[in-house]
Amino acid sequence: MLAVIPVRDGALPAGAIEAADECGRRALLVGHQVDHATAHLSGEIVLCEVGEYRPGAWADALARVLAHEPIIVLPASPDGRDLGPRLAAALDRPFFAGATEITDRTVVVPRDGGRAMHTMPAPPQLVATLQVGIRGNEPAGDTPTVTSMQLDLEPVGGSIADAHVERVLAPDAATIDLAEAGRIVGGGAGLSSSARFEQLAELGDLLGASVGATRVITDRGWVGHERQIGTTGVVVAPELYLAFGISGAVQHTSGLGHPDHVISVNVDAHCPMMQLADLGVVADANEVLDELLSLLSEHAATEGVQPDA
Repeated sequence: MLAVIPVRDGALPAGAIEAADECGRRALLVGHQVDHATAHLSGEIVLCEVGEYRPGAWADALARVLAHEPIIVLPASPDGRDLGPRLAAALDRPFFAGATEITDRTVVVPRDGGRAMHTMPAPPQLVATLQVGIRGNEPAGDTPTVTSMQLDLEPVGGSIADAHVERVLAPDAATIDLAEAGRIVGGGAGLSSSARFEQLAELGDLLGASVGATRVITDRGWVGHERQIGTTGVVVAPELYLAFGISGAVQHTSGLGHPDHVISVNVDAHCPMMQLADLGVVADANEVLDELLSLLSEHAATEGVQPDA
């Protein structure tokens, strides 16, 4: 098994380390400034420096050098989701999107919006993307063994239709996929009404954070199901998670990954989310949200810039 990890400007995409771990820490890094992206990896690493993102050309070139690799895994990051099916088509292999587990015997893929997990026999050769945040990262091992490989992007036997990048925009925290969000403000049943989630969105805008919710909230229709965090929703891996009125049911906490910092606001000092928190605020989440918004809005107006958490 080999992880193929697309790299932009020396930065690993979300889920890169998980994909490498799933493949026994065998990874091929392809893209721009790939040598800068090895700091958090261990195992056998192959570097392919090919410049800016060109998914069509990359897939064609990679297919020529990876035909001997029976199982290829990419992280289900935006670039991984784009490159994966192209590579599968170039190799003429079946493609499994958004898998949660990949071995040489079986592939586990969620179906019906995550309500069912299908375990299928793995074909002899395949390409798959691994869901971000679902596996978790193993402790880093020894310094990686790094080699380089040349990749010829010139097509063989004709031209390749490829994407042309006009401009790369910074991600919008309000619309970014939750699985990619570095900061998340989440709301649960402790919030009193759907209007509170409009306040959460305002708070997220001030903090550069995305809005998430528990299943009970999405079932009420207060926010869309694409904002639901948990094993039956979106699995996330933020650096910062602020939980307002979330008790911490196992279905929710199992989808949190391992945030660097967790802040929980809840009237119940002994709920599971408070036990996970680095900072627990024992208070009514609605009142804290009102006060925090007031303070941050006042600060933003005074300073003329948005505050940084």
